Amino acid sequence: MANARNDDLFPDARNPEGTCVINERCLLRTQDGYRVVSVSGIVLAQYALTDRMAQAHAMVSLVDQGWANQNDVARSFGCSVRTLRRHQRRFEESGLAGLGKDRGYPRGRARLASSRRRLVQQLKNKGYAQREIARRIGVSENAVRKLLRRLGWKAASPVQTEFSISDKAAAHPKLSGSVSAAAPSPSPASTQSADPNLSAFSSVAKDPSATQDTDPADRRADRLLAYLGLLDDAAPLFGSSRSVPRAAVLLALPVLVQSGVFECAQKIYGSIGPAFYGLRTSLLTLLLMALWRIKRPEGLKEHSPADLGRVLGLDRAPEVKTLRRKLARLAAHGRAAEFGRALAQRRVAQRGAALGFLYVDGHVRVYHGKYRLPKAHVAQMRLSMPATSNYWVNDTAGDPLFVVTAEANANLVKMLPGILKQVRSLVGQRRLTVVFDRGGYSPKLFQQVLSANFDLLTYRKGRYPRIPQKCFREYRTRRDGRTITYMLADQPVRLLKGKLRLRQVTRRMENGHQTPILTSRPDLPPAQVAYRMFERWRQENFFKYLAEEYALDALAEYAVVPDDPTREVPNPLWAAVDAKFHQAQADLDRLQAEYGLEAFTNLEGERPSMRGFKTAHGKLGQKICNAVQRFMQLEKRRATMPRRVPVQKTTDERIVKLAPERKHLTNLIKMVAYQAESALLRIVASHYRRVNDEGRTLIQSALASAADIELTNQELRVTVAPMSSAHRTRAIAALCEELNRTETIFPGSRLRLSYAIRTS
Repeated sequence: MANARNDDLFPDARNPEGTCVINERCLLRTQDGYRVVSVSGIVLAQYALTDRMAQAHAMVSLVDQGWANQNDVARSFGCSVRTLRRHQRRFEESGLAGLGKDRGYPRGRARLASSRRRLVQQLKNKGYAQREIARRIGVSENAVRKLLRRLGWKAASPVQTEFSISDKAAAHPKLSGSVSAAAPSPSPASTQSADPNLSAFSSVAKDPSATQDTDPADRRADRLLAYLGLLDDAAPLFGSSRSVPRAAVLLALPVLVQSGVFECAQKIYGSIGPAFYGLRTSLLTLLLMALWRIKRPEGLKEHSPADLGRVLGLDRAPEVKTLRRKLARLAAHGRAAEFGRALAQRRVAQRGAALGFLYVDGHVRVYHGKYRLPKAHVAQMRLSMPATSNYWVNDTAGDPLFVVTAEANANLVKMLPGILKQVRSLVGQRRLTVVFDRGGYSPKLFQQVLSANFDLLTYRKGRYPRIPQKCFREYRTRRDGRTITYMLADQPVRLLKGKLRLRQVTRRMENGHQTPILTSRPDLPPAQVAYRMFERWRQENFFKYLAEEYALDALAEYAVVPDDPTREVPNPLWAAVDAKFHQAQADLDRLQAEYGLEAFTNLEGERPSMRGFKTAHGKLGQKICNAVQRFMQLEKRRATMPRRVPVQKTTDERIVKLAPERKHLTNLIKMVAYQAESALLRIVASHYRRVNDEGRTLIQSALASAADIELTNQELRVTVAPMSSAHRTRAIAALCEELNRTETIFPGSRLRLSYAIRTS
């Protein structure tokens, strides 16, 4: 038998024992208690292993001369980068002598003299902080801490001073709260005769408008109560002041209170624990931030906490970390969906007449972070990108009703049945018309919508026969004081092989383009069908407005939660084979076209027979045969692979999604703020001629204005600074009169809000 051949031309080459490769140029070799450092075969250093100074010098030389970087040298010599930097610093300061110093502080040598030690103890007994002691003596705070530990110093237990609470203390006539935060429990008679004008956060056991403080700029007593766990939320305490920045935002309080956001929050969340900034204060701060266009908690850094606090009735507004902790605490309850449902029920009860048509559409929020998320099609970029999808339901006026977060960017066809179930639970058995775009086009979905006792209005998608021009007629409708004209063709259509009968209204543009609209409403005039369908752009404008003015697409947090690993996604292997299949098909088509061109231009005088043509083009024919064979192989291979597989089979990374709770909560807050802005806009509409063009700009500028705050025994009077023009000032004056009729009580107090505007 012949000897076996070794076909491996590059057998494994191993470094000799004791050799360490620093990089492609530098080598470190250790043998018999000695070490050699070489660069490109030239010895740079040679020393005994016990010579720490020589080793430190070799490390510094490699780095300073540019032969290796700090990470490679530290790894090869078995030390940290920090140690190497210390050697470099010592070598720069003291040369080789500095590298020969022992490690650490000299043993047995006291860091501080005995007189200094006595001084440290004296300063500590006087109550100075360790940082201040270290600054005075000139050592680090850590050294002071260790010295005190060695001396056995212990802090004296503080004496708890009694906090006198007198039930006879009376309220200051110029302040807003009553001074009895921990008064004894009221008798049944006093409970029955309680003031009915208390906020929604009142309770029998505690008076929410009570406070131990008398100075609005100094709330230390209430902060102490919150620290001791005796206060769930600080009562607002106002003082009269002039030209308070942004105080005109209090114009929105009546509509915010009417929206029921404070009552719903109290019902759903109850309390977020003993705190100076409790549930009501935190929620009010977030709502006013949205109306102030402070889009993120970090934006609070740009505003004075004391100025914002005067608007809230506090000594200072909560700052960034505090507000983020409150959001995290609310999100920990996991009740954002329940909170949104309660707000929607309140909204339906107030504006049920505006719910004849409901507009449903999805909004894609692009994600640029480090985690791998499902992709969604971004219409603005015409790309599929990692994103999350939210589906909003808006009423006829374009105001939002509620929002739902889609699982794994599910499309509208999958999400709409669940959304309609929520709508049904809100509106009862009323038959509403649901308007959506082409993303929800599915005849089978239409059957589900109709069977759920809803009507539909949507665009027709796919191929459809064009309507002859003679079938179009001119239709007119009058909306919002203007006449709208459409060229429409109205006809019945059948889908699903005649099982589904709908009505199609087709609009013809001046350039001949036709837009077919499907509906199940036979009673609507054709012009109304077209108008209601094209009014869907109100929702697109709503998304754009919220994205620009309220930072709708901003991340509320970076946290992720586990996602369903069994959900199916497109198979990447199938996609790769499919791409090769289409490439093979394109190659085959190109070769066939080339072969056909050669046959078309073939001269019969040169090659009169087909056999001669095939012989002359044999190479091209062989390429076609190979291409056909490859095409068939890829087709069979693709047929054996599943198109969708569980996501856990496509990646080794964690299957996660963005934590939805805090984002859902912030979306609800922005939704309520937008609804409040819309309510103010409806009030001012009859008093401002350019309301359709400048209405929201007027409301926004009014809420951002300064105002005077004046207190009486029963009222909180807000006098807004005049607007930029006389007609705008008159419009806001009319708004103030309408708001005064509501007789709204400031949340958490007994103060009735009264509004006015300075005319000059």
